[in-house]
Amino acid sequence: MPNAPVQPVDIAVSSPPRSNTVVVVLAFSGIVVSLMQTLVIPLVPVLPALLGASAADSAWAITTTLLAGAVATPVVGRLGDMYGKRRMLLISLALLVAGSAACGLSNALAPMIVGRALQGLAAGVIPLGISIMRDELPAERLGSATATMSASLGVGGALGLPAAAFLAERTDWHMLFWTAAGLGVVATALVVAFVPESAVRTGGRFDLAGAAGLSIGLICLLLAISKGAEWGWTGARAGGLLGAGAVVLLLWGWWELHTRQPLVDLRTTARRQVLLTNIASAVFGFAMFAMSLVLPQILQLPAVTGYGLGQTMVVVGLVMGPSGLVMMAMAPLSARVSKAKGPNVTLMLGAVVVATGYGLGIVLMSGVWQLMLVSSVIGAGIGLAYGAMPALIMAAVPVGETAAANSLNTLMRAIGTSVSSAVAGAVLAQLTAAFGSLTVPSREGFQVIMAMGAAAAVIALTIAAFLPRKPPAS
Repeated sequence: MPNAPVQPVDIAVSSPPRSNTVVVVLAFSGIVVSLMQTLVIPLVPVLPALLGASAADSAWAITTTLLAGAVATPVVGRLGDMYGKRRMLLISLALLVAGSAACGLSNALAPMIVGRALQGLAAGVIPLGISIMRDELPAERLGSATATMSASLGVGGALGLPAAAFLAERTDWHMLFWTAAGLGVVATALVVAFVPESAVRTGGRFDLAGAAGLSIGLICLLLAISKGAEWGWTGARAGGLLGAGAVVLLLWGWWELHTRQPLVDLRTTARRQVLLTNIASAVFGFAMFAMSLVLPQILQLPAVTGYGLGQTMVVVGLVMGPSGLVMMAMAPLSARVSKAKGPNVTLMLGAVVVATGYGLGIVLMSGVWQLMLVSSVIGAGIGLAYGAMPALIMAAVPVGETAAANSLNTLMRAIGTSVSSAVAGAVLAQLTAAFGSLTVPSREGFQVIMAMGAAAAVIALTIAAFLPRKPPAS
């Protein structure tokens, strides 16, 4: 059956917001949510002892957040289009606060996993924020505002690492989560005070079957990707989950094409501009996360290896932190380039800068300043590219599907980072070097990962070249 016409929008009356305040509040909320990805990194080596669990079981404290975010992002986006984006934004932030508090109170694995899952359910804040900006801001402010909001996905992760490392070394580890809860409360209060409810709602009936099918398919796919190296890629568990995920997603696609009010309008998603942007987003997600996997390990490996720098986690955070600041600084430039040349050109420029950064990383590995330069160059490219993606998506989808379309784009980035983690882990497990009783990833292994990051950026450049030069008006 063909999709039903878009439902008439409900217009909510609100006072005109101050654009700058709305942008700052939404960007801050996005940064707070993206902090959740790096919050536990300083705790990874000691989580088994802290929680009284095995290393394999403790890893679920990270995997659960990924799975919950993947499920929540498209569902929350659709609910935002239907029932109010600000409402879903506040619900997401409330889940973040509840999850952080649960982790702050936990001393065992089960409550930690529950809390981390609740934190993951807040992943829809960034696409919701972008969608609110489209509805509320004047046209001349929209480009730079959405670029800033999109960049917050990387900014929070980069800035969260040094802050989390500092707190983990100098305070009780529970303070990490209480700090996250406090930031979530601040973000919630700011949204209540300064962000109006979006005037655009589609109404209609929520596609519960579509949400369940997409959730099951994504969980199977991402669980196999994240646990494949541990379980064995040729084993029954990984292969079975990949096969099940593929079948479920195919059935889900059939359902979405035939239901009257789908969770994701696949006909809109199949438009060239939306499809290519989402594919490029997944590739950029791969490229972005490769840096986060390689540079911290090089910094922390013992100097006896000849290429490790023997630094602490705090130094790792200080090296990675500037890349987040550079991402944010690139947002206005990304908007200006997109306005002058088109967002496809900005996306291509970002890909070139990322490829250059990884090329530098292959040869510049012997000093802290060199790795800081590499991370900053890659961060600049990611900031340019991430700023262009919302513009490309929103120019090709109806206003009533903004949150759902942006949520799907954010999900594609998350899938890219998951694949990057799995691939990098497999490569580094194969390319090792022994130093007495110490076996660690080899220099060549790190160089291979950075070469793959550069190749991913080149692939994204090629994809962006096929995007329309002047996006159609939505």
